[in-house]
Amino acid sequence: MVFDSAKLTDAQFSKFSALIFAKCGIHLKSEKKELLNARLGKRLRATGIDSFKDYYEYVTRDQSGTELVHLIDSVSTNFTSFFRENAHFDYMTNVVLPAYHAENRGRGQGLSIWSAACSSGEEPYTLAMVMEDFIAQNPGMQYRIKATDISTKVLALAQRGVYPEDRVAKVPPAFLKRFFQKGVGKSDGFVRIKEQLRRKVVFERFNLMDEMPCQESLDIIFCRNVMIYFNSATQQALVDKFYRCLAPGGHLFIGHSESLTSINHRFAQVASTAYRK
Repeated sequence: MVFDSAKLTDAQFSKFSALIFAKCGIHLKSEKKELLNARLGKRLRATGIDSFKDYYEYVTRDQSGTELVHLIDSVSTNFTSFFRENAHFDYMTNVVLPAYHAENRGRGQGLSIWSAACSSGEEPYTLAMVMEDFIAQNPGMQYRIKATDISTKVLALAQRGVYPEDRVAKVPPAFLKRFFQKGVGKSDGFVRIKEQLRRKVVFERFNLMDEMPCQESLDIIFCRNVMIYFNSATQQALVDKFYRCLAPGGHLFIGHSESLTSINHRFAQVASTAYRK
């Protein structure tokens, strides 16, 4: 098979970027053309299709939607780390969790947390560590964490919970000892989240462009460094969805590179990139 060596034409880039935007809200600017060219080239080789034109037809005609998932996987950006933008976790520990614990003590209610666009799992596992540490000092509190992403590839990594040792550089030493297992033999140089912590997080594939299954049932939403890939209309719609999903008094955390200043919303800002319903 001889693969099409030509680069994406402007017309082909427009068709693919329109498809990606329609399906998952990611807005690819024209300067992303070379990146898309390279990543689609990998899908051409994987599928045995020899032109971008034929690949577009294949994706749009695939009734199962399987190849569309692979396409979205290939264009998704999945940079993350443990304790990334740590000020958010400090705010949770010092403000959000003590207030929730005081208000719900003895009621048997559990804190409901959603890590949206969780990538390879570092964020929801960090949330679980923060919760476990707080509960150790404030017994009786329950919680549940749902973690979602549009990429099946990174969700598979998240569910395994195995990471290179250099990825846990920001994890406090006490947490490393308590929540991670060090690899030996063939796994030397890697660490794994201990099973009791992995069980605290439920991973699911979810497209943020789909209708939210929740209605005033969540206490905390983390959706960080995701909206930067969306246009203003998509950002507005997503923030509106988050507001509807949060219980009164619930918190939304967004990335430090993001802002709600250009969005019409009903949240009260309580800290840098932290909002309360």
